[in-house]
Amino acid sequence: MDDELSREFLLIAARTSMMAASAIMKVYSRADFNVDMKSDNSPLTDADRNAHEIIVDVLKQTPIPVLSEEGREIPYGERKGWDQLWIVDPLDGTKEFVKRNGEFTVNIALVQKGNPVFGVIYAPVLKRLYLGGRNLGAYGCTREMENLPDDLDKLIKQCEKLPLTVSRSSYVIMGSRSHATPELTAFVEKKRKEIGDVEFISAGSSLKICQVAEGVADIYPRLGPTMEWDTAAGQGIAEGAGRSVTVWETGEPLTYNREDLLNPWFLVQ
Repeated sequence: MDDELSREFLLIAARTSMMAASAIMKVYSRADFNVDMKSDNSPLTDADRNAHEIIVDVLKQTPIPVLSEEGREIPYGERKGWDQLWIVDPLDGTKEFVKRNGEFTVNIALVQKGNPVFGVIYAPVLKRLYLGGRNLGAYGCTREMENLPDDLDKLIKQCEKLPLTVSRSSYVIMGSRSHATPELTAFVEKKRKEIGDVEFISAGSSLKICQVAEGVADIYPRLGPTMEWDTAAGQGIAEGAGRSVTVWETGEPLTYNREDLLNPWFLVQ
């Protein structure tokens, strides 16, 4: 895919993420909302469904097929022939959404030959937009869910290039707020013995990857299960910021559109 087309699609993804975020916030602002449980015992709300419909309606106007968490039933026999695809999590961090702690995001990634071309992440409550890719750089800005410029260069000028210049003395490890594991605890303790001054910060959704991309954190070890739509957008942004997302056991970059959509353990650093 040429850079000009990547830039056009990146702007579409950014605009679409904010359209989805607006629909999510309409549900979030209700005094109460229904929470259903999926077969894997994860929660599902009207916000997930509404955001999925908006994103798919927009992205299906492009010539690239869409793989979304809320539309995951596409058989591998069909997917394996896709050279390019959108990988989408309409609402990443539904548990955080239900808890109303604001740590949830909209994730949209464009993947080619198994590797992220770029990713867009928007955190509706934080009003924080992240976007980037390996050949595009990475950027972050705080902005409302409207009035997005119609030109990518204009949008980038309103953002800060990642990583940011951050002054801190401690080694910062990110971890999951809702999915802690004994292996993660052991990893943190090992780092404390090696380094000494280690700070552990827990957060929800793909914000953990964004924290590493920003330079606010040094590493995010995910020593537990995730799905491809949890990480594809974050990986695009992290790689745009000069970071890496690698498989825990092999050190190879995490890849996408595999037969099993379950990610292996990985490190963002």
